[in-house]
Amino acid sequence: MVSREIVVNINDLDGLLCWPAMESFDPSGAAVHDGVFGLPHSPDEAGVVLLPVPWEATVSYRAGTADGPAAVLAASRQVDLFDRETGRPYEAGIAMLELPAEVRAWSDEARRHALPVIERGGPGDDPALRAAVAAVDAAGERLDARVRAEAAEWLGRGKRVGLVGGDHSSPFGLIAAVAERHPGVGILHVDAHADLRDAYEGFARSHASIMHNVHHRLGGVSRIVQVGIRDFGEDEDRLIRGSGGRIRTYFDADLQHALAAGETWRDLVGRIVAELPREVHVSFDVDGLDPALCPHTGTPVPGGLSFAQASLLLRGVVESGRRIVGFDLDEVAPGPGDDEWDGAVGARLLYKLIGWMLLSQRA
Repeated sequence: MVSREIVVNINDLDGLLCWPAMESFDPSGAAVHDGVFGLPHSPDEAGVVLLPVPWEATVSYRAGTADGPAAVLAASRQVDLFDRETGRPYEAGIAMLELPAEVRAWSDEARRHALPVIERGGPGDDPALRAAVAAVDAAGERLDARVRAEAAEWLGRGKRVGLVGGDHSSPFGLIAAVAERHPGVGILHVDAHADLRDAYEGFARSHASIMHNVHHRLGGVSRIVQVGIRDFGEDEDRLIRGSGGRIRTYFDADLQHALAAGETWRDLVGRIVAELPREVHVSFDVDGLDPALCPHTGTPVPGGLSFAQASLLLRGVVESGRRIVGFDLDEVAPGPGDDEWDGAVGARLLYKLIGWMLLSQRA
């Protein structure tokens, strides 16, 4: 069971930070500022700094997640800033860094190298395709180093840091920086996929390999707790079972069976959260949700969490007394034309992640 319940007293959340720009800011009015959620904060002022990573070098089904950060940013300006569950997260100050054109150029170039490999299902013995894989992996390594350095800089300045991807390979550098600063941190991984594949389609830094890389390369991460997994291979299943408990997976089918047998989601959340250490990084692939909420994500899978279940899961982390010390939100892909649904869901999930992180650090 969850150890204690947090009752949000909205008045207790006032005045987390107070900037001069907020004196004339109307949180109930239309967005008049260009910042994320229509807020006026600069990164230097903000208590929460968001790193946008427009990256999709190795997506293996549908592209579009490189446009996720821009879609979430645009949709965020329609989010009401008063949240019944988490209060007024905006008062801490929230800023998203400028969309990095250089990273998008790296992604587009790496994508051009990756496509012939993906079309063949891997490089095989073809020297040209093997060279293409090497080029893509080198680009991924360059991205990881950039994100890690950027995250470490902002963490070192006392900021709470989140990342908005991009495909799910995007946050490796952030997770590395968080693990370095918080050794023993656990990963709460919400996803339709286990992401434990070794060099999927030949790419060592594939979106399908992010948790494999965290498990094998980041000793500062003590445990990975996965929720909502419903697409995975036998090799991934063997890795989970052979991990000695360092990877604990709550498969979607098992969660649904437990709910049908009469367990409550709150009970299940208590069991999930109990597996986590005191400090937690949340890695949230939006395809962990019911695909009705994210129909244009790269690899949608039937099943998954409702939006309310996702927020209750985060609430369970906070109610347990654990601290959310970082997060990433990945795989949001805008729909065609003027379809902003995926961005709208992503923006609201982002605000929940920020709100629960802030509450966890005040609890």
